[in-house]
Formats: sequence, structure tokens, C-alpha cells
Amino acid sequence: MKGGNKLPTPSMEDYLEKIYITIEEKGYARSVDIASSLGVLPSSVTKMMQKLDDVDLGIYERYRGFILTDKGKRLAKKLVEKHQMLEEFLQLIGVQDQNIYEEVEKLEHYISKETALCISSLLDFFVENPSIKDSYLTNFKKNN
Repeated sequence: MKGGNKLPTPSMEDYLEKIYITIEEKGYARSVDIASSLGVLPSSVTKMMQKLDDVDLGIYERYRGFILTDKGKRLAKKLVEKHQMLEEFLQLIGVQDQNIYEEVEKLEHYISKETALCISSLLDFFVENPSIKDSYLTNFKKNN
């Protein structure tokens, strides 16, 4: 029986992001592609695809592949957007580029929708008010 009401784990979210991005880039996602990008074994990807199928986020067919359900696509797209927003935010506040990916991976699964909305709003504010953004960056550089 499908467990459609179960919340995805952080690991499921990571797989959803990679699957979504791979499908957007190539038109399909093979286990071997996902395994390569996540640094895991293809058998681990297959197991996760089966779990994603169990919670109605995708459809897995042995030897045929995996597709995201509409629900899976919506969630994956939100996850990718949140990831990109956090990258942009961390770059803006001065986190060193070599640390951004790891920091985003830690943050993205644990911040609330409210916090994500606040960060997104701040980024929009800086886009609309570049002089304030510049003032912040000048102050940051002066104090660090």
C-alpha cells in the first residue's frame, strides 16, 4: 500500500532534487546518472526510487526507469528553488564559495517555510535596493 502522506526525509529530498535536475537537463534520469552525481551506488539509487514510489513522489518500474509524479515534480521544483535561493543568500552574506554547497546541504532540509520566505524577501529587497546591498557588502568587508 502506498504511503502518500509520509513526509520525505532529507535523503529523499536530495534524491528528488538530483532526479528533477537530471530530467530537466537530459529529459530522463537513469540510476547510474543519479548515483554518479550523488556519489552512491546505483543499487542505492534503485532502493530510493522504490521508496519515492512508495510515497507517491515517483513511479519506478524495474528495468524501465523512474519518472516523477506531478506531486513529486512540484516538491522537487520547490526543493531546487530553495537550494538556489540559499546559495544566493550565502553568497550575498559573504560565505566563501568553497563552503556554500556544504552549508546549503545542511540548511535546506531544516529551515521552515517562514524562514525561507524571509530570506527570499530579503534577497528581493536587495535586488530592488542595490545601494543598500552595496552598503551591507561594504560594511561586511570592512568588519571582516
